[in-house]
Amino acid sequence: MKAVRLTEPGKALELHEIPIPSFGALDVLVRVKAAGICHSDAHYRAGISPVRPLPMTLGHEVAGVVVKAGAEVRHLRDGDRVCIHYMATCGCCNYCNMGSEQFCPSGKMIGKSRDGGYAEHIVVPGRSAFLLPQQLSFEQAAVMMCSSATSLHALNKARLKVGESVAIFGVGGLGMSAVQLAKALGAQTIFAVDIRPNKLEMAAAFGAVPVFAGKNDPVAEIRKATGGRGVDVAMELVGLPITMKQSVASLAVFGRAVMAGISDRSFEVSPYDELINREAEIIGVSDHLASEIPQLLHWAVTGQLDLSRAITRRVGLDAAEINGVLDDLDSFSRDVRAVIMP
Repeated sequence: MKAVRLTEPGKALELHEIPIPSFGALDVLVRVKAAGICHSDAHYRAGISPVRPLPMTLGHEVAGVVVKAGAEVRHLRDGDRVCIHYMATCGCCNYCNMGSEQFCPSGKMIGKSRDGGYAEHIVVPGRSAFLLPQQLSFEQAAVMMCSSATSLHALNKARLKVGESVAIFGVGGLGMSAVQLAKALGAQTIFAVDIRPNKLEMAAAFGAVPVFAGKNDPVAEIRKATGGRGVDVAMELVGLPITMKQSVASLAVFGRAVMAGISDRSFEVSPYDELINREAEIIGVSDHLASEIPQLLHWAVTGQLDLSRAITRRVGLDAAEINGVLDDLDSFSRDVRAVIMP
């Protein structure tokens, strides 16, 4: 089968011909119908977040059709449409039992520590595959498996309550889902912060208050709009020191800043002014949970989560095209989300 793989950090991905992977009794072999290209993949290619072992087939946003279900997989049949939770875990350790499987000691993330979806086929544990409702397209389902799922996990970690305010720093793939999910969870006011007017226009169409950070100080704009108070929840989805600092600076008393943007850079915080004097919190967000996927699918089916406008580019299983998308993500281009259609 064809697969687009990372062979060396800092180098372009390459198209390889590799065997269709074998699978066990608890696994499913899936024919990939759509694979999202995530900003994390650009970080993996660059070596900001290490990928092991190499070569590795990237791609952790995956939807497709079950070609063959293992003998002990009970909830799926051959031919079922599925979307895939990107953590392949043991299912029996303390972390898995408590529903925090992203910390499973033997867990592996598809597209990072085991082969992912930039390929014609993928093998995952059966428990990582969820039935995809007929109303949802493969491409929207694929994108949901990271950008939407991670955004929901971040909002859950932030303990967002009905009637609270949210500022979302970065309204690309994750941010466009975050705007809609914050609304579904009952946020009263949602600020969308970005430097790209087209992204702000889309966020505004979903009900967010656009804050253009290209010219103005977004923290000052948010504080002005909230009567000096600040926001209850700030979501940092970019991974830049400036946006990480701004997210904390925008918090109200008892505010919570959730950090989901991948970065290898640090940022400064004024402990007294920004944390102690507000009893504010900075919360790390790692991946998402399988238990959150059914709620996402429900919101998508009922129209509360619509990713059709967020998908702005479609490419084939072609190394040059995929590398081009990753180059654009490195430069924070106009594209919100790109999807591979093998």
